Amino acid sequence: MTVPYGSDEAFLRLLVPHVRTALANGTRVLAITDRAKLELLSDALGRDAALVDRRESASWYAHPPRALAAGHEYLRGSRTLMIGEPVWAGRSEREVREWIRYESVVNAAFGNAPATVLCLYDVRVVPPAVLRYGPLTHPFELGEDGENPSGGFVPPHELVLNGDRAPLPGPSGAIRSADFTARELKRLRQTVGDYARAAGMDRNLIASLVLSVSEIAANSVEHGAGHGSITMWVNGRELVCEIAEPGGGLDDPLPGYIPPEPESPRGYGLWISRQLCDLVELRTENGMLRVRLHMGLGGDTLGG
Repeated sequence: MTVPYGSDEAFLRLLVPHVRTALANGTRVLAITDRAKLELLSDALGRDAALVDRRESASWYAHPPRALAAGHEYLRGSRTLMIGEPVWAGRSEREVREWIRYESVVNAAFGNAPATVLCLYDVRVVPPAVLRYGPLTHPFELGEDGENPSGGFVPPHELVLNGDRAPLPGPSGAIRSADFTARELKRLRQTVGDYARAAGMDRNLIASLVLSVSEIAANSVEHGAGHGSITMWVNGRELVCEIAEPGGGLDDPLPGYIPPEPESPRGYGLWISRQLCDLVELRTENGMLRVRLHMGLGGDTLGG
């Protein structure tokens, strides 16, 4: 549920009654926003503030898939009122797009949890482009007159953002390519590690990149055509790895955003890659599935 507000007073009017009702019903309350608003909420709640789990947005909302994973884990099992306010200021266009997608995927990721999620939008600072997507990514809106249907909600698997269907830009610079089958997976991992080191990637990140590539390539071998290719290049301060699989396709409408069930034999590759990489892009073009992994050379994560 989206909660747009335009003043500190409106912030408190909209949230405090919901928090007090939740606490009175024995529901856990998790509030994620900036420090100033956490202090406002605490002052308004008085003694009840000690019952609220308070987190700062800058740390919780540092990386979209990791924020989804954290929320999914937190909401497991117990009734919870989750109040969240991502950081929008200073984001690049790419980062804004992924955080809008996060706001949409929350509906599927947390849909079966015993939880109510309130997504805060400070209309004084949130970019207009983000505000326009609020009704599309949330089925309800909480306003001064109560809860109302948003009217424009689009299910997460149907949401299309700018650039989602555009062709991915081609590689540039010092390009390294290699083909692989099951026999070459060990060699592929070595090739990726060597390329990352030569590109100057922080050594603490190389293992994460190698694991991500290995997971996607192994999926291509085990569940796809049995072979594929990788292309690697450096784009500014990030390294890009694209794994291409002929005849590939995806059954999951939200691939890699929701953790697979423990007993599931599939779905871990993209989940792991989204957790470890700064950005994962997928395209199916002319019968070819392309999975593009982005990772900053110095460890800067998407939005971090």
